[in-house]
Amino acid sequence: MQRILPFIILCFISANLPAENTKHLFILSGQSNMAGLKPEESFTPAVAKEFGKEKVIVIKDAVGGQPIRRWDKKWKSANGDPANADLYDRLLKKVQIAIKGQKVASVTFLWMQGERDAREKNGPVYAASLTRVFDQLKADLGRENLNVVVGRLSDFDLENKRYPHWTMLREIQVKLIEAHPRGAWVNTDDLNDGLNRKGKQIKNDLHYSAEGYIIFGQRLADKAIALIKKP
Repeated sequence: MQRILPFIILCFISANLPAENTKHLFILSGQSNMAGLKPEESFTPAVAKEFGKEKVIVIKDAVGGQPIRRWDKKWKSANGDPANADLYDRLLKKVQIAIKGQKVASVTFLWMQGERDAREKNGPVYAASLTRVFDQLKADLGRENLNVVVGRLSDFDLENKRYPHWTMLREIQVKLIEAHPRGAWVNTDDLNDGLNRKGKQIKNDLHYSAEGYIIFGQRLADKAIALIKKP
């Protein structure tokens, strides 16, 4: 028994030590304001500083002007728009290639999308649709404890003049994420003023300023890091 006990203790300690070769996976997707984000400016440096450059995998796949039905495989719409989910399939393929042979310690999905659905009046079905996208990732990656970070729509159209469901989408995003056990949302209201990447002055624009994208990346990283550290 005296010989066995040290062996049991050693096994227990080894099982509870962090694996040296595990990595944190960050998946960034959505439409134009995610497409405009350059992870290398602020997001990737922030998570690499926190966990180590060799400990992070950052995948971004985003396309401007796209509705959520291009990610949601079971999309249901009152106006009959067909589901496609081709962008989800493309994203998943990128992720699967990137993590092949890797041990993943955590998965964080970062989402900036909703502008197109606000314009198309898809507010009533958006929460269920985004939840399905989360569930798809959990199932496809075998990761029940998926972290999710959502960028809330900005203050671009708070009067709902051009995008009828703008404020509805903002409220839905916050409500959904605040109810999520491993979710967080990012404020973007102050990111769409200033000089854009073309040097043009913008104010309450649909897209962010050059500096706004840098701040956005840092905020996404801050929320992601906090979720990973969450018990």
